[in-house]
Amino acid sequence: MKTRKFVLALGTAALAAGTATAADITISGDITTSQTWTKNNVYKLSGQVFVKPGATLTIEAGTVIASEAGGSLAVGRDGRIVADGSASEPIIFTSAADRATWTVANPQGSWRAAANEWGNLTIMGNGYIGKYGNGAPAGNTATPNAANFANMEGLVAADANDTRVRYGGGNDQDDSGTLRYASFRYGGKVVGLGTELNGISLGGVGQGTEIDHVEIMNNVDDGIEIWGGKVDLKYFSIWNIGDDSFDLDHGWRGRAQFGLIVQGYSLNAASGSGVCDSMIEIDGAAKSDAQPVTTVNLYNMTLIGQPLSGKRALKYRDNARMQVNNSIIMNAGEAVVRNDNTDGEATDGQTGYGHNGTHTFAATWTTDYNVYPTVNAGSGSTASNASFYSAQSAGKLNQITDTVFYGNSNAAAYTEANTRGVFAAANNNVQEPAALPIVSITRGSPQILTGGTIAPVTALDPRAAGAAATSVTQAPNNGFFTPVTFRGAFSPTENWMCGWTAAHAYGYSVVPPNGCTVESNCPADLTSDGSVDGQDLGVLLGNWGGTGAGNLNGDASVDGQDLGILLGAWGSCG
Repeated sequence: MKTRKFVLALGTAALAAGTATAADITISGDITTSQTWTKNNVYKLSGQVFVKPGATLTIEAGTVIASEAGGSLAVGRDGRIVADGSASEPIIFTSAADRATWTVANPQGSWRAAANEWGNLTIMGNGYIGKYGNGAPAGNTATPNAANFANMEGLVAADANDTRVRYGGGNDQDDSGTLRYASFRYGGKVVGLGTELNGISLGGVGQGTEIDHVEIMNNVDDGIEIWGGKVDLKYFSIWNIGDDSFDLDHGWRGRAQFGLIVQGYSLNAASGSGVCDSMIEIDGAAKSDAQPVTTVNLYNMTLIGQPLSGKRALKYRDNARMQVNNSIIMNAGEAVVRNDNTDGEATDGQTGYGHNGTHTFAATWTTDYNVYPTVNAGSGSTASNASFYSAQSAGKLNQITDTVFYGNSNAAAYTEANTRGVFAAANNNVQEPAALPIVSITRGSPQILTGGTIAPVTALDPRAAGAAATSVTQAPNNGFFTPVTFRGAFSPTENWMCGWTAAHAYGYSVVPPNGCTVESNCPADLTSDGSVDGQDLGVLLGNWGGTGAGNLNGDASVDGQDLGILLGAWGSCG
């Protein structure tokens, strides 16, 4: 997705002023027909609210959703959400308890050690998932199967036949809508042991869904968790999560770029229940020989851990494959790479790397990206496997390249990484001994908590500096990734968290000297070449009547309305 820059002119006070006299509207039950939530009201979710098949929930830019405990929003298969905020008017999902702290002096409140004050946003789509065996529906198979489905973690089904909580299917290009410039605060819900709501939960979500510029601030469980599907993510920020910040499961085969993770704590609790665990946890399939298996490609990540009681930067399980490129990994408290082999959950019957002819963990670091799985491939040909696993386009199944490692001082921090050849010269990785790879970071006094001693990040200027200011390689120019010449999630000159995030409102995100320059979307630049021109017109016409590239207004198909939008943006976005 191509973006263009502008200088933010509207502050957070304007958002607060717009909601000061808003009416409070309680939302409960199922949404069965399309509706719009407007910024002149504040919406309160009461209980589980489901957007059912055929319905679209549109949320205007600048809208606040401030919910009671137990309130959550779930978009079911064949339902849609169009939550299209902006840098000057973000959409805020938070709790009624948080909103009660907003004042004229602090129009979005101040940071609190809190979570579990409302539920979350869950989106469920029709993409392929890899789940069979113990804990899966009885009819699921180990082969890629459009009939495979699962019930979403953290949602409570009315009965065994409640289809509202199901995700999975056979359409990896499924379109569940748009989520853009949205901030999620103080969420989560503990339903039972191992069953919680994350900040955002994505199950079987297809690549037709657009998600960019989203933030999770404080959550009792994971920040963003993805199960299956092929949805892509861009510009996302995850702070102070109570378990894993970015958790990838059950055959997600997507791409992500420009992601920030800042570890800390949400509650004084055990690690995994309010105090951070891993920065990224990636699980393959359940069982580990199922198809499809989690195979992802990440570019330009900035991962900031906890040096005193943090855990792993990257934790691998159950045949998972992940490429991490052009990134920054700093302050991991235990290790930068951890082979967990299996999650050990008896309910899923996991069996780990190497089970039933799958690759060993070691082999995933030496095997080319296009050696597609053959175990349980069913009737799928090599060509169909290529379409399943299109996120990776070069390199090895597991790799870390062109990345700066800084401040990972535990004695065993690099043991597994060294064993896997991460620091071979061809990978262009750097162990920086002294100079920060970002402009600045300030930590508060260490907090002695049940889950360990946490030194919270209280101010951050995440712009690339030192060894991160210049990269050796760039992301491919493939219509999704943006080729850039720096490492990490931020350029040396811009901070895309400016203006719209809780991190900005709480004073944690430092405004650069050149001001609060932010990114706005240019969706009409379909080829990401810097302008809207004949190449973009060709892409749109080539997909006429479809629902993917060129569907600029998010309706049922690419048509004359989309052509009008593209022609109206002709020559722009440079």
